[in-house]
Amino acid sequence: MIEDLLKLDVSKHIEKKANLSYLSWAWAWTQALKADNNAHFQVQMWGKPGEEKCYMDINGTGMVWVTVTMFGKPITCQLPVMDHRNKPIIAPDAFAVNTAIMRCMAKGLALHGLGLFIYAGEDLPEQDSGLIDNLVYEIKDHYEKDDLAGMYGIWEAIADNEVRITVWKTLAPDSKVRSAIKAYKEKLNSTESK
Repeated sequence: MIEDLLKLDVSKHIEKKANLSYLSWAWAWTQALKADNNAHFQVQMWGKPGEEKCYMDINGTGMVWVTVTMFGKPITCQLPVMDHRNKPIIAPDAFAVNTAIMRCMAKGLALHGLGLFIYAGEDLPEQDSGLIDNLVYEIKDHYEKDDLAGMYGIWEAIADNEVRITVWKTLAPDSKVRSAIKAYKEKLNSTESK
């Protein structure tokens, strides 16, 4: 169920690139199949029959569309074909297109609930109170389980500063959790400086 995917601890499977966080698509797809053995995804094809491409050409760059179906509900996402700096690639090669397709599939899984917090604030015009509640729940749950690395992983994966501030304020009544986040960060910083 979607509620189970929203609660699933993805923190150990987050990959970082520059200042962005990604969920490992292979791990995410495994979790999707565990949750719904009928889960599937489809890549949108573009062009005339016999000349189809798996991306749409937009001024020499590419955009992929992937539809992920879980629990009988299809959700379509799109993603530009980007380089390592997250800039659109002119005349993308097969590797770049494949990478974009798999990232787009992972994003589709997020819209079904798996690791949705990773995309917090990426394109949301307003803060989603359900998203904030889920993030606070996940952070507190890891704290209560004495999984400080998981707790901090979720905190660090919040890319949007406004969402981060709202989560921090929401955690204010539970100062032990905020203190644990600060302490874990200091511990990591001292380990890195050695």
